[in-house]
Amino acid sequence: MRIAVVGLGKLGAPLAALLASHGHDVVGADNSPDVVALLNDGRTPIDEPGLAALVHDHRGRLTATTDTAAAVAEADMSFVVVPTPSASDGTFSNRFVVDAVTAIGRGLRGGSRYHVVVITSTVMPLSTEREITPALEAASGRRVGGDIGLCYNPEFIALGSVLHDMTHPDLVLIGESDARAGRMLEALQRTFIPAGAEVRRMAWVNAEIAKIAVNTFVTTKISYANMLAELCERLPGGDVDVVTTAIGVDKRIGHKYLRGAVGYGGPCFPRDNAALAAAARQAGAHADIAAATDAINSRQVERVATIVKAHATPGRERIGILGLSYKPDTPVVEESQGVQLANRLIEEGFAVTAFDPAAMEGASALLAAPVARAESLAECVEASDLLVLMVAWPAFGNLSEVLRSGGQRRRRTVIDCWRQLSPENLDGVADLVYPGRSPAGQADQISR
Repeated sequence: MRIAVVGLGKLGAPLAALLASHGHDVVGADNSPDVVALLNDGRTPIDEPGLAALVHDHRGRLTATTDTAAAVAEADMSFVVVPTPSASDGTFSNRFVVDAVTAIGRGLRGGSRYHVVVITSTVMPLSTEREITPALEAASGRRVGGDIGLCYNPEFIALGSVLHDMTHPDLVLIGESDARAGRMLEALQRTFIPAGAEVRRMAWVNAEIAKIAVNTFVTTKISYANMLAELCERLPGGDVDVVTTAIGVDKRIGHKYLRGAVGYGGPCFPRDNAALAAAARQAGAHADIAAATDAINSRQVERVATIVKAHATPGRERIGILGLSYKPDTPVVEESQGVQLANRLIEEGFAVTAFDPAAMEGASALLAAPVARAESLAECVEASDLLVLMVAWPAFGNLSEVLRSGGQRRRRTVIDCWRQLSPENLDGVADLVYPGRSPAGQADQISR
C-alpha cells in the first residue's frame, strides 16, 4: 500500500518508519525542510528508542517532502499526525488538522481513486463531523463516506516507548465514516499488531470521547494513588505500597498506574484530563472526577516540597533534583514534576542543583535562573546534601556507587519518590526516605 504521513514529529516519524518497515511505500510530509532532509538522508528527526535504526534500515521505502498535496496524490491512505494545541479553556485547537486535511483535499481533487484519510491527532468530540469533514470535502470536491473515507484513529502511546506501544496496543480505536474505510484501516493495523489485539470500530464521536476518556481514567488512578500516599504519610505506620499492592489484587482495580509517587506530566495526560472537563462543560454535563483528579495532581509538587523541608533547611542544605523529564527514556519536559519542584524549592530559599540524563537542554529554559545545571549524576551528587529522585531513570539505580565513590563520601539524605533504591544499598552513605510512608512506616520498612 502507498501511504502518506502528514506531520513528522514525535508520533508521525515513528509511524512513517513503522509502516515502511512492514513493506508499505511511505511518503512523509512536513513543513520543516530540515526534517524532510533528515528523513530523505535516512536519519531520524527526533530522539525515540529504536527509531534511528528503523529509519536507516528502511530508507528505500521512506521518503519525505514539504508538499502535502503531492504526497497524497498517489496514496491509498493518509495519516494526519499534527499538533492540536490546548486553548486556555482546555479545549484542543484543530487549526493544524484543518490545514492538513485542506492540503490533502487539494491533492485528491479531481481524482476518482478511493482514499482514506486517517486523523491520528487527538481532537475534541464532534471535531471530525463539524470541522474536519467540511474542510476535507470543500478542498477535495469529494464526499466523505462515499468516494473518500475518513477515520479517527488516535494512538495510545508513551514517549520513550512509541514503537513498542504502536505494535503492542491494548486497544486500537477506529472512528469511521463508513464500513469500507474502517475495514481498510483495520486491515492495515493488523499488519503490525498481534493477532489477538482488540480493535474497536465505532462512530467518530464515540471514538473521540473514548480517546480522552482513557487518559482521564489513567490520571484518575494516578491521583487516587497519590491521595493514598499523602494519607499514609500522615498516619503512624502508613505505607502506600502495602495499601496499593493489596487493593490492586482486586480485579476491579488492578495494579497498573496504582502507585503513589509524584504527579503526572507530559504532553497528553494533563491536557486530556482538562479536555474531558471542557467537553462536559460545553455539552452542559459535569466532569467532577476530572476536575478533582487535576486538583490532586496540582498539589503533588507541594507535597514533595513539604517532605524536603522536613529534612532540610533553606540556606543550609543544597538540594539535588534527579530527573527533569516527565518520565524515563524521553527528553520531553512538558509539565515536568522535577522542573516544578526545582523552581518551587528556589522560591523557598533553597540552593538547588538539577540533573537529567536526557532532558537538560529542554529543561534549561524552564528552570529558574538560580538552579544550577549539573553535567553528570556525580556532579549533582557532589553538589548536594539532600537528593530527590523524581524520575525513575535506570541510570539512577547506581546512585549508591556514586555516593560511595571517591570525593563523595559524606552522609546525605535521599528522598526516593519511586522507591527505586534499597536501604541496604545506601547503608552507611545515605538516609533513605520513601514518600508515601509515615516516619514510623519508614523505620519499620528499613528495619526489616
